Amino acid sequence: MSIRPDNRHLYLQVIDRIKKDIEEGVYKEGEKLPSEFHLSKMLGISRATLREALRVLDEENVVTRRHGVGTFVNSRPMFSSGIEELYSVTNMIERIGMLAGSRYLSAEVVTANDEDKKRFHPLEFDEVSVVERVRTADATPVVYCIDRFPAHLVSIHDIHKSDSFFKVIEEEAHKRISYAVTYIEPIGFHETISPILNCGVDQPLLLLKQLHFTEEDEPILYSSNYFRADKFSFHVLRKRV
Repeated sequence: MSIRPDNRHLYLQVIDRIKKDIEEGVYKEGEKLPSEFHLSKMLGISRATLREALRVLDEENVVTRRHGVGTFVNSRPMFSSGIEELYSVTNMIERIGMLAGSRYLSAEVVTANDEDKKRFHPLEFDEVSVVERVRTADATPVVYCIDRFPAHLVSIHDIHKSDSFFKVIEEEAHKRISYAVTYIEPIGFHETISPILNCGVDQPLLLLKQLHFTEEDEPILYSSNYFRADKFSFHVLRKRV
């Protein structure tokens, strides 16, 4: 199992070897790697070289290093996409061949607050619908969603017609969501949401706050979606100007 030398730095060769072993199932998701002593001996390298390779793998989110415990293989994201591409959660799940589902936790119509009025300006309304759901992929909880929208757009009784709010709004309000302004926040353990998504205390979440607009620039849906970071990843294409 020792490393075959080539012209690259040794730690880069170690990174490739560990990634290859993970891909081939030598080390499975969630599994603890051998100790640094045993792994360096198996690869025929120094522990200093191994530590540098593990540091990079940790930064790349391939593994997680827990001080005093060991190094563990991270789960691979089910879905990875450029954040500039707007998909509904339902579409994200279905694109990877899994069955999208919803568990409704609450759905109510409440009096619009000042933040709602500001967020959905210039629409005129007095009430907003607030819906909390857990989105599932093949019955596994993967996203916790909190959606707010002016109550007059869609009846609270119609939200169950489809797992996709994009589709419900389009069919019931005759308005098509065209784009969204998105803010991404990495967050740690959430005492309410993390247990619902079956996340451990050391497993992070990705919070996407999105205000969705129609083609006519009407703001009609605000979503706070908490994604399991081990199941979803997002990247951004940046161009030099």
